[in-house]
Parts: sequence; structure tokens; C-alpha cells
Amino acid sequence: MEIKIGCCGFARGKRNYFKKFKVVEIQQTFYKPPPSDYARQWKLDAPNEFEFTVKAWQLITHTPKSPTYRRAEIVVKREEEDKLGSFKPTKEVFSAWEEILKICEILDSKVIVFQCPASLKPTNENINNMKIFFSTIDRAGLMLVWEPRGNWPEYVIKDICHDFKLTHCVDPFKDNSQTTKTAYFRLHGSPPGKKMYNYRYSKKDLKDLYEICSGFDKVYCMFNNFYMYENALEFLEMVSDGL
Repeated sequence: MEIKIGCCGFARGKRNYFKKFKVVEIQQTFYKPPPSDYARQWKLDAPNEFEFTVKAWQLITHTPKSPTYRRAEIVVKREEEDKLGSFKPTKEVFSAWEEILKICEILDSKVIVFQCPASLKPTNENINNMKIFFSTIDRAGLMLVWEPRGNWPEYVIKDICHDFKLTHCVDPFKDNSQTTKTAYFRLHGSPPGKKMYNYRYSKKDLKDLYEICSGFDKVYCMFNNFYMYENALEFLEMVSDGL
């Protein structure tokens, strides 16, 4: 079993982060892809063998109604409003993919994460859009990871991941992975009954997490709670010490 442990973002700053971890999930690409020079600098600053996983640009997954567009200061022309998000097979969405692909090439990334909003429902239209999108894009050998949110039945998730060759992204304390062998966990600080993000995982939680990981050949454990740095470091030390 191979466990890759890191954070969703450079917790405690890049310089310190590079000393502690070997993988990071880049958040900035979700809001707006950075200039190529920024990505090249990240790659130059990182140690050898350091891995970057990348979040797909929101123009692919989220419609302009999402508040994350305003946060990124993205202004959408009225005639383009119906052409963005929800994996729509439009020129605009495929162009957004090409922009993300450029960043992945610079960072030598092997993994890209499609985080979807809860507003993306398991309708026939959305599923058909996904089918066209994932069968059309140049995958460039990437592992494509899909994080559905909202009420998606498990059998639908399992079928989509199988049919479109995706890895299911899930918070393992909330749901079960619907893909096997390789797992991608985003830990939002939300064990059952606990408030999302501001929960700090206990040692017992981390031991339970290790048991969940043991069912896979390869696992990415990316912490995304307020205590992500502390929890990721503690889990890394526990795994390194054999628990």
C-alpha cells in the first residue's frame, strides 16, 4: 500500500511545506489558472520527486451563478453565461480544459481533480455532458479524479467512474469510495456528527483513516480542514512510524 499525504494548499507557506511533505493539491487553479511563470516557479522551488495534484478550473464544473466566480473576479459576458460549467461540451469549457492542461504539463502533474458543486445534479443532461467531455478531451495520461457533491446515488457514481475511467474523490469519514485499487481522499474535517472544516482529527480518527486506506493499493490523503497542516503532519508521522 502506498499512501501520499498532504494538504489542499501550501499550509504554513511553500518553503516550510516543501520541507515536510511530498505532495500538495493546488487550489489556485480552481479559481483561475496562474500565469505560466508562477507555475514554473513552483516547480523550480519544489524538491525532486515532489508531486503536484491540480484542481480543474471552475469554468469546467461550476456555472457563473457560483459565488466562486466573484471571488476569482471572473466577469462573464452575458452571451457566455449558458456555455460554462456542468461539463458542457462547449468551446469555452474545452478551452478551460486546455488552460489547465498547460499548468499540469509545467508542474509534471499526474492527477487532476474535478470538484463539482452540490448544484450539479445526477440528471441525464449532466451525465451526458460528462460523457461527451471525458470522451473528447486529451487526457494526457492523467489520473482524472471526480468529487461529486450533493445527492448522487452510489450506483450512479460507480457506473460513471467505471464508464468514464474516473477515480472517485470522497471524504472517507462521510462516504465510501466507489472506485477500487486507487483512492483520492479529501478530508474536510467532517466526521459523522461534526461540523465541517473546523474539526481537528484525533489520533483515533487517524488510525481509523489508516484502516480505510489499507483497502487500497494507492491512496492520496489530502487534508482540507482548518487544522490540515497539523493533522497531515501527524498522520504522516504515524504512517512513517508504522502507527
